[in-house]
Parts: sequence; C-alpha cells; structure tokens
Amino acid sequence: MVQADFAKLAGLPLPGLANGPEGWFLIGRASETEVLVQRSGQSVEKLSRDAMDELWSGEVILLTTRESVGGAAGRFDIRWFIPQIVRYRKLIGEVLLITLALNLLGLAAPLFFQNVIDKVLVHNTLATLQVLSTGFVAVSIWEVVFGWLRTRLYSETSQKLDVELGSKLFRHMLGLPLSYFEGRRVGDTVTRVRQLESIREFLTNASLSVLIDPAFTIVFLIAMWIYSPTLFWIVAATIPAYVVVSLLVTGPLRRRLDEKFERGSANNALLVESVSGMQTIKASAVEPQWQERWERQLAGYSAANQRVINLGNTGSQTVQLISKLSLAAILFFGAREVIAGAMTVGALVAFNMFSQRVSGPVIRMAQLWQDFQQVRLSIDRLGDILNQPVEPGAGSRIALPEIKGTVRFEGVKFRYGLEGPWTLEDINFHLPAGGTLGIAGSSGSGKSTLTKLLQRLYTPAAGRILIDGVDIAQIDPAWLRRQIGVVLQENLLFNRSIRENIALAHPAMPLEQVMAAAQLAGAHEFVVGLPQGYDTIIEERGVNLSGGQRQRLAIARALVTQPRILILDEATSALDAESEEIIQRNLRAMARGRTVLIIAHRLSAIRQCDRIMTLEKGNVVEVGTHDELLRQGGRYASLHRRQMGMGDGAA
Repeated sequence: MVQADFAKLAGLPLPGLANGPEGWFLIGRASETEVLVQRSGQSVEKLSRDAMDELWSGEVILLTTRESVGGAAGRFDIRWFIPQIVRYRKLIGEVLLITLALNLLGLAAPLFFQNVIDKVLVHNTLATLQVLSTGFVAVSIWEVVFGWLRTRLYSETSQKLDVELGSKLFRHMLGLPLSYFEGRRVGDTVTRVRQLESIREFLTNASLSVLIDPAFTIVFLIAMWIYSPTLFWIVAATIPAYVVVSLLVTGPLRRRLDEKFERGSANNALLVESVSGMQTIKASAVEPQWQERWERQLAGYSAANQRVINLGNTGSQTVQLISKLSLAAILFFGAREVIAGAMTVGALVAFNMFSQRVSGPVIRMAQLWQDFQQVRLSIDRLGDILNQPVEPGAGSRIALPEIKGTVRFEGVKFRYGLEGPWTLEDINFHLPAGGTLGIAGSSGSGKSTLTKLLQRLYTPAAGRILIDGVDIAQIDPAWLRRQIGVVLQENLLFNRSIRENIALAHPAMPLEQVMAAAQLAGAHEFVVGLPQGYDTIIEERGVNLSGGQRQRLAIARALVTQPRILILDEATSALDAESEEIIQRNLRAMARGRTVLIIAHRLSAIRQCDRIMTLEKGNVVEVGTHDELLRQGGRYASLHRRQMGMGDGAA
C-alpha cells in the first residue's frame, strides 16, 4: 500500500486498488488529466481530477503476479535437459539417421566374407571376387563418409547444447540469492557447474545407444537364428550375464563415485582458497603446511579415483571374459556344425562377425548403465544449484518510475538460518529523502546486515522495509539495487580498464559521465596521472593500485549511476589519513540530493549526519544527533569517549 496524489498516479505501476469514502475500487489506467476506474457494481468510467479527488483518500494498493513456489517450474532432474535437446531434434535426428545407415552397412561385411569363403575360395571364381571386392570397397567408402558426417554433426550438436545448457545454468546461478553463495565454498560451486558437460555428453551418447543399439541387436539376433539356432542360444545366454555384472557393480560404483566427487570438490575448494589467499599464505610463511595439506587431499582423491577405476576395470574385464568365452563356444560348436555339414565355413565366419555386432551394443549398454550411475550423482550435485529458488524476477514484481529515497523500517527482524539467534530484532526507524543516517555500534551488532536487508540481499523474517511508502518485497530486486549505490570496506575491482570498472552497470556510458563520477569521488586526479588514464587495465583484485585508489574508484562506481540512495559501509575505515580526508571532503557533494546511510567504527565519519542510530546486539538503543547522543551519555557516548581516549593516549 502506498500514499499518493493524483499527480503521482500516472507514474505508478497500475492496476491498483484505491480506497475512499465509498470503499475500495479499481484503478485501471491514469494520465495527467483523467483516470480509468471501476467501482463495485458499476461499469468502467473515466474520471477527471476533481471527481477523483472526491472519490479517493490517497491510499492505493499496488498489485503484482504471484511468483511460482520455489522460483522454478519444478525440481531439477533429467527432464531439465529435454527442452534443449528437443530444440536440436533436427540435428540429433540426422545423427540418428546416419547411425542407422552405418548399422545397415554393417550387415554387408559378414555377407561379403561368407561369399568370398564359400564361393570364391571354394569354386575359384575370380569374377565373383572382383564384384564382391568392388562392392566391399564401395561400402567401406560410404562407411567412412557417413562416419565423418556423424562425427561432425555430433560435435556441432554437442557444442550448441553446451552453449544453451551452460547459458541456462549460469543465468540461474546469477539469480540465486546471496545467502546461497555465502553458505558454500567457491570450489564446491565450481565443481558442481562442471558436472553439466558430463551430463550432456551422457545424454547425447545415450540417445544414440538407446534408440539404435537395441533395434539392431534384435536384427542381428534374427540373422544369427537364421544361420544357426544352436549358436544363437550361446550368444543369447551372454546377454543376461552382462546384465547381472552391471547390476552387481552398480551399488559399489555409486558409493565410490560419491566419495570421488566429494574429494575432488574439496581439492577444488582448497585450490581456489590457496590462489585467492596467496598473499596471506606467503606473509604467514605457511607454504609447507599448505603443501602438506594439498598432498594429503590429493592422495585421498587419487585413492578414491583408483577405487573407481579398479571397480570399473573389474566390471569391464568380466564383460570381456564373458565375450571371449562366448567366442570360444561359438568356434567350438560352430566347427562341429561345419564338420557335420550343418553349416559352411563362410557361414561360421559370418555368424561370428554378427555375434561381435551383438556383443558390442550389449557391452555398450552395460557400460551405459555404469555411466548412468555417475550421471545420477552429477545430477544430484548440479541440483544443489538448480533446485535452489532464484530471487523474484521482474515479471512478478513492480518497478517504480522514480524514487525520492525515503526509507522506513517497521518491526524488522532477521536471523541467519531458521534456528539461529536474532541478528536484528524489532528495528524501527524513518529516514526522510535526502537525509543522512549514521549507524554506529560494535562489531557483530547487525550494522552491515541492516544495509543488506535494504538491498534485498536478505529477506526479513518479520516486519517491512519501505522505500517511498512501497514495501520492497513488492519491488523487482534488480531494479531496486540499481537505485542504491553501495561502497564497502573491501570492494572488488575486475580485471578490465578503469573506465569499464566505473561504468560496470552501463558499459556504453559516455566518458564524460565516468569522469564526473570520478571527480566527485576524488579519483580523477590520480587516474589522469596514469600513463593510459581511464584505459589503464586494473590487474586482478586491483593489486596495481593502492587501497585508497581502489576505494575511490569503488565510490565512483557507486555514484556513476546517479543512485537515489547511497550506502557507505565502513567505506573509509581501512584508508590512510590522506585518502580518508579526500573522501570526507567530497562527502557533502556526494550526498547532495541523495539519501545516505553511513556505517563507521570511526565516529568522526558520522558526526555530521542528520541522525545517528546506535545498534547493540541487533537492537536500536539510541537515535539522535551527535550532540544529543553525547548528552544522553549512553552507548554512543561510551564509544566516543573510548575513541577520544585512544586519541589522547596516542597524542
């Protein structure tokens, strides 16, 4: 619910429910001169400004569509991949068609060898040999051509699927709330993302095997029955044996794959942590301990991987043993039939070739079942990302045309986890548009959490947060964050130019606007002094800049979008005196026309604020100006005396 007047109606995201002396009625559309409404039991009508003022009290409830539960259509499983695979059904269909042709050509080879042995060698018919050889060469050429086409189409399809699925996964990951990433190691998340390719590869391979291999296995079995029912039963008996081996391997293989994944994920996490914290590792001279830890984890992963390989090798060799025993039985009983005159030598050779055509797909299907166990594990791991609900999108939330910057917290409570202690409890305050609020308190009192709630990085457990009278729970989070500029104590600068870092939200922003923000942040002077100016490439994490320079660039990045609300969260606490003086000197210009929230341990950074709020253990204990709080002699005065005492001692 918001409070507005007629002039603001045209800018609100309608439709909405309005209240007045006659009760509630619907506002459909509004312009500067008239409004489209419908009252209970009446038809739609247009009202002038005067008529609307008589009917309406100024209260309006804005409407929004309901977000689907969980933020997604359903739980992530193998069906998540189907729409993308169906999208490329033409390419996949062509691959299947070529695979079908290759299998049909595979029927020719046994027949060629049978005729060469039974007719050419027995009857010495060279003319027949020439015909058969020509036909065999032609078939071989077609097999090579079809094989090349299949590989090319398969590769093209796989690459397109990788792009589509990877883009969809990354979009979902970017939409996850901040709490997801704060509760997981970076290496774990990276490991889970990498599971996508193995799943896609399995699906494309499986589609070929499942759709083609069973059908041609039946065709080859029929051909073998025609050649010899006795030998057919030898081959048929191997199929259940393959199935039994696969089923026996499945359970242990899944457990060992699970262990391998966990150890690999831990290795990735340690690697990312080591590279990110290399300065701390070297400064603490703990390289030997880190090396020992890496070798211990690597040995654990290697052992887990070896157990997977050993089990897979056992299963594969058992399958090969069954295949070789089958071949030996075919040769033994087949030779007896040849001696008995029940079949020719060529027919025996052809039958043996057909049996290999059968055992190949059956072995592939058995291997496919083992691969499926790994894919099931990959799906479970990837589901840790894709089953997480994303933040509400623009389709289910409103975006206000313009905000002034009035901020109100009403009974806000928040805690991390469902059963953790309250980080913030019953927070109530009002900050008018254009005002400045300083937030003081000891570490862990909830200062930074409060500003994250304002950005909708976290969701309150109770209460409301309103901007210009609108509950931010009804506002598109991305739109809201574009209205808020944030500067933290430690800000990440990306490995790109200074201009690109400042204009991060709008890459096509004119250089003049970038320079204006840099001047306001006190960064322009040192930037133009660099050899390449605003085109200077910032190294990873900004290591080629000083802390003060990085902080001023971060402030410029926060100001360049002209936000109506500015949050400075310990923005100057880690700076040297000169850099802090530059930022403090420009603070009044930065705050002009903006609502500003300043969090600081140094009370000198907030003493000029319109109001100062002191937090203690998640509760607001004091609110007032600097002088008022000193006179009250409470928590703020205690912090002030402590800091002044430290200053006196230093002096």
